[in-house]
Amino acid sequence: MRPSKRAPYEMRQVSFERGVARYAEGSCLVKFGNTHVLCAASLEDKPPPWLRGQGRGWVTAEYSMLPRATHTRTRRESSAGKLTGRTQEIQRLIGRSLRAVTNLPGLGERQIVVDCDVIQADGGTRTASITGAWLALRDCLEWMRGRSIIKENPLRDHVAAVSCGIFNATPVLDLDYAEDSIAETDANFVVTGAGGLVEIQATAEAAVFSQDELAAMLSLAQKGVAELVSLQKAALG
Repeated sequence: MRPSKRAPYEMRQVSFERGVARYAEGSCLVKFGNTHVLCAASLEDKPPPWLRGQGRGWVTAEYSMLPRATHTRTRRESSAGKLTGRTQEIQRLIGRSLRAVTNLPGLGERQIVVDCDVIQADGGTRTASITGAWLALRDCLEWMRGRSIIKENPLRDHVAAVSCGIFNATPVLDLDYAEDSIAETDANFVVTGAGGLVEIQATAEAAVFSQDELAAMLSLAQKGVAELVSLQKAALG
């Protein structure tokens, strides 16, 4: 039995609240159970310096966790003067996931930065960030289209992410912290609305996993992402 009493294939309760950041061109508060992330997309009317003159734009992300998002206070990375390796890896993952479904030439020479700030963490912060960031990006692009900055929305598809793992020798979907902290295997899957795989991260923690277990986790992830994409569509109305 999972600590949350959920079935192996059952996700936590997921919700999206759009337009929560007054000044951002697009924003979304995403909740995966007790994991809450504020995603805000900001338009910058120029590309990064290394992309200038190439006729295309860029989508990137920044990720951070508030000091009391976890059980004990975590020191702000700005106080330490540098980002941790974990933070850098997560924000690069978010950026790659969003770019995978964006027609970058359709942005023109502009950049969109999506800030993902974890307000409360209970496992799956990167997967929640990716899923909510897509909605923030979409609303930013619609804001641009409504002002004739771009002619059409360059998003090609939805993208969402979910964690899976082997917990008590059973493949399970959408791990919370109680499971994630002691799971035998921990994995994250980023999948498009059409079912295309963007990225898979899978790590043996307490025991190695088999090809069959990986296939079982992938099947659960595809089911979970299909649910998330349906919720994204419902949030758009």
